[in-house]
Amino acid sequence: MGIREFPNRSARGKAATLGMRRSPDVSPRRLSDISPQLRQLKYLVVDEAIKEDLKWSRSVEDLTSASVGLTSIEERILRITGYYGYQPWAASYKRDERSRESPAPAEAQMQAGAEGSGRVNRCCWKCSVTQLKKIFWGVAVVLGVCSSWSGSTQLAKLTFKKFDAPFTLTWFATNWNFLFFPLYYLGHVFKSAEKQSPKQRYRECCRFFGDNGLTLKVFFTKAAPFGVLWTLTNYLYLHAIKKINTTDVSVLFCCNKAFVFLLSWIVLRDRFMGVRIVAAIFAIAGIVMMTYADGFHSHSVIGIALVVGSASMSALYKVLFKLLLGSAKFGEAALFLSVLAVFNILFVTCIPVILYFTKVEYWSSFDIIPWGNLCGFSILLLTFNILLNFGIAITYPTLISLGIVLSVPVNAVVDHYTSEIVFNSVRVIAIIIIGLGFLLLLLPEEWDVWVIKLLTRLKVRKKEEIPEGNGDIASGLPNKSRRTRPSMSSFAH
Repeated sequence: MGIREFPNRSARGKAATLGMRRSPDVSPRRLSDISPQLRQLKYLVVDEAIKEDLKWSRSVEDLTSASVGLTSIEERILRITGYYGYQPWAASYKRDERSRESPAPAEAQMQAGAEGSGRVNRCCWKCSVTQLKKIFWGVAVVLGVCSSWSGSTQLAKLTFKKFDAPFTLTWFATNWNFLFFPLYYLGHVFKSAEKQSPKQRYRECCRFFGDNGLTLKVFFTKAAPFGVLWTLTNYLYLHAIKKINTTDVSVLFCCNKAFVFLLSWIVLRDRFMGVRIVAAIFAIAGIVMMTYADGFHSHSVIGIALVVGSASMSALYKVLFKLLLGSAKFGEAALFLSVLAVFNILFVTCIPVILYFTKVEYWSSFDIIPWGNLCGFSILLLTFNILLNFGIAITYPTLISLGIVLSVPVNAVVDHYTSEIVFNSVRVIAIIIIGLGFLLLLLPEEWDVWVIKLLTRLKVRKKEEIPEGNGDIASGLPNKSRRTRPSMSSFAH
């Protein structure tokens, strides 16, 4: 009815009619079971009436197209009848549409390769630019840390010639820490897209102290102990400058990195690293050699003990901060340092007054106080602490630590021209040993894994180069034998 025969294919049409009759309870399980009928359907066409009824089906157009093969007919019949749940246009039509719309595979691969290479080049360019910026800012920060730390040390030494009051100088410089949070808020206003009021920013940073913020209890339990450690660290350091030269003070203070590792290993249960134990041994050996360089005089021994005490207080400050408070963001760290200044003003102010009236730190009149030196020392120390705490936002922490080591040769050069320091062999070896220990402490925790990977890659490259060289030699031997064979054959004949 809906299918008509070709004029010269009557026998085949009858065979097709008989072949398509199957028992209703038996259904074909695979396409090969009805392959004879499908071969006969090659010669059938769709009637015009069925075309009108099946305009919605895209398979009608495919059936009437020219040069239809057996496989395409099988697919189209299954698409029309829905045999075995076959979904129309799910495979062949979509594949045809994709073949018409999409470019050739080679062109697509070339386009994808070009896009991929472009993305890789852009990513590499961005990474290289970012790294260059970090290195550039790192060099600037290193120079800033080195100059501020060595400058504050030299200026403190110069101040004590006119104003012999190390604790008063410590108290005066610590008060300048109050500027930390205002300076941070100015940076927040200029840099952040979502600007907050000072009160909102303060409340947000106060969450660092707990859910209740900065209460009176938190102030005395968490801020006050660190205020005491901060004051002791700076006072012992400045008092040591009175006893010994600034070169020895700066190099011995570098031992605080070794003390931080030892305390972190004992208190915080940090990972054990043999190279850092070696660095700690270097630091202790350098301290002993530095004491021996001056002949174990009481004056130098007291100065070295003061510097070692200052380095120990600094290490204890850092370890306790990590143990009790954890890690702090930039705003939280700025607020914490400003709180230390408030503690210094409220509870430490009485000590310089007591020292003045007891004439331990006495000066005849306020006119002789070198206010320029005091303010300059305070500004340099504030700059040093700002770079030390906030420099990691723009560069690598290792580069910041290098600035402290570089302050040692700067102080040595200044001491060589301004004081009577004697750089004998023992002192030079002690400086080198302590500096080497400090540099070993800057190694990352996974440094051994990186070294093993680097050595493995070098071995693999050597193994790859050796077979290539053997291949060249082996490839040359057959050519030589081929060249010699004709002469041998000719000689035989």
